[in-house]
Amino acid sequence: MYLSRFLSIHALWVTVSSVMQPYPLVWGHYDVCKTQIYTEEGKVWDYMACQPESTDMTKYLKVKLDPPDITCGDPPESFCAMGNPYMCNNECDASTPELAHPPELMFDFEGRHPSTFWQSATWKEYPKPLQVNITLSWSKTIELTDNIVITFESGRPDQMILEKSLDYGRTWQPYQYYATDCLHAFHMDPKSVKDLSQHTVLEIICTEEYSTGYSTNSKIIHFEIKDRFAFFAGPRLRNMASLYGQLDTTKKLRDFFTVTDLRIRLLRPAVGEIFVDELHLARYFYAISDIKVRGRCKCNLHATMCVYDNSKLTCECEHNTTGPDCGKCKKNYQGRPWSPGSYLPIPKGTANTFVPALDSLSNCECFGHSNRCSYIDLLNTVICVSCKHNTRGQHCELCRLGYFRNASAQLDDENVCIECYCNPLGSIHDRCNGSGFCECKTGTTGPKCDECLPGNSWYYGCQPNVCDNELLHCQNGGTCHNNVRCVCPDAYTGILCEKLRCEEAGSCGSDSGQGAPPRGSPALLLLTVLLGTASPLVF
Repeated sequence: MYLSRFLSIHALWVTVSSVMQPYPLVWGHYDVCKTQIYTEEGKVWDYMACQPESTDMTKYLKVKLDPPDITCGDPPESFCAMGNPYMCNNECDASTPELAHPPELMFDFEGRHPSTFWQSATWKEYPKPLQVNITLSWSKTIELTDNIVITFESGRPDQMILEKSLDYGRTWQPYQYYATDCLHAFHMDPKSVKDLSQHTVLEIICTEEYSTGYSTNSKIIHFEIKDRFAFFAGPRLRNMASLYGQLDTTKKLRDFFTVTDLRIRLLRPAVGEIFVDELHLARYFYAISDIKVRGRCKCNLHATMCVYDNSKLTCECEHNTTGPDCGKCKKNYQGRPWSPGSYLPIPKGTANTFVPALDSLSNCECFGHSNRCSYIDLLNTVICVSCKHNTRGQHCELCRLGYFRNASAQLDDENVCIECYCNPLGSIHDRCNGSGFCECKTGTTGPKCDECLPGNSWYYGCQPNVCDNELLHCQNGGTCHNNVRCVCPDAYTGILCEKLRCEEAGSCGSDSGQGAPPRGSPALLLLTVLLGTASPLVF
C-alpha cells in the first residue's frame, strides 16, 4: 500500500513538473531529427534540428600526464595527511594495487569506499616547482552542458589553470584561472562568474573562490557552465528558448562551450600557510578523486546519436550529412552547400537538410559533361558542377575561354569544344570568339591570325613592307632585309638609306671626302652615262 501510494505521489509530481516546465524539457532535447507528416501529397518527412542527449563524457576520454612519471609510487614513498603534518604513515606504492594511485582513479565510476584517487609525487624537490599537466582528450568535438567539477582528495591547489583546445591539442587557450591570490599569481583582479553579464560572459577570469579551505567540504573546484547559461535562460534555466536563440545568433558563444580537449594545469600545491614547511615536504602533493565533465557530441544539429566504437566517438548523422561531426554532405548529396542546423525557430529548429546532387535530364541536364549539380539558394536554381571536356555554363552548354563550339558535333559529344590555337604573335587575344575566329592584329589575317595581308611580311608577326629586293627601293647602296627594313652603308641612314649620317651629326664638310654626293642633277648624271662621257659636266 505504501509503495503504491509512493508511486501515485511520484507520478503526480512528474505530471505537475511537466506542466510547470513543459518547454525547457522539450526545447532542451532536440531529440528527433525527422518525423512523418501528412500533406495533400501524402506522407512526407518533416526534418528538424536534432542533437544527442547530454551524458557523462568522462567515460570516453583518454588522460595523459606531463611529466609522465609524476604519479607517486615509483619508487614507493610515504606522504603526510594535509591537515596533520605529523601523521605521515600513508604510503604510495605503484607495485601494490591497494597502495597505488594511477591516473584512471580520477574517474571513479564504481563509487568504491574508501574513495580512490590519483596522486602525484610529493614536493620533495622543493624549491623546484611541483607542476603537473593533466590532459583530457576525446578525439571528438564535444559541447559542454554542465559544470566541470574537480574533486581534490588533498587540499585544492594554490594556483591552477583550466585550459581548452578546439583543435585536438595543437593550440590552447585559458578557460579560467584559480589562485589563493590572483593578483600575485596571474596579475589579474579576482572575480567570480556572478560578476559577469550577458555582454561579458566570454571573459576569462581569475577566481579565488575555490583555492582556500581544507575541510571536507572544501575539496571541489568548479568551472561554472550553468551560471553562464543562466545569463540567458534565467536563474533556474527555465527559459531555454532564449539560451538556444543566443547560441544561434551570438558570435562565438557556442564555440565558448565547445572543446576537443581540456587541460588542468596544476602550478602550485595547497600549502595552507604563507610559507612552505621545508621540514615536512611530504605533506605537499596533488590528489584528485573525481573529475566530472558532462556534455554531448557536437553533431552540428544533424544527429541524435553518438556511438563509441574502437575507442572513438562518431555522430550517427541524419539530414544526408556525414563525417565525425556531420560536418559535410554525403556523397551525391551536394545539391546545396553544407551548413549546420539551427535551433531557430523554436521549438523544432531548422534542419538545413541536404538534397541530392541532381543528375536527371529534367532537373540537372549537363549533356554528359558533369555528373554533379549544386543548388544555389540565392538564385533558386540548380547548376552543373565541375564541367568537363572544356565546357562551362549552367548546363555545361558553353565552351571555356580559348575553345569554340564544334559545329559538326552534338552537345553531348566529348569533342564539342575545340581549342582555338590562335597564333600568339598575330592575335590580339589568346582565345577566339564563339565561332572559332581569332581577333587579328593590324596587317594580319586568317582564322588563326597566322597570315599577312598584302603589303606586309611575317617577321615575328606581320610587319608592313618597307622595301622590296626586286624593286630596289633602298637607296645609296642599301640592301633590303626581309622586306621590312633597309640595311644601310656606314655613311647613310634613314628608312630607305636616303640621309647622310654626317648631316644628322652636323659634321659634313666640303673637304670631308666622306660620302660626298655626286655633284649636278640626277638628270645630268643620267645623260652623261648615256653619252658615254668619262666624267660628268660641271657648271
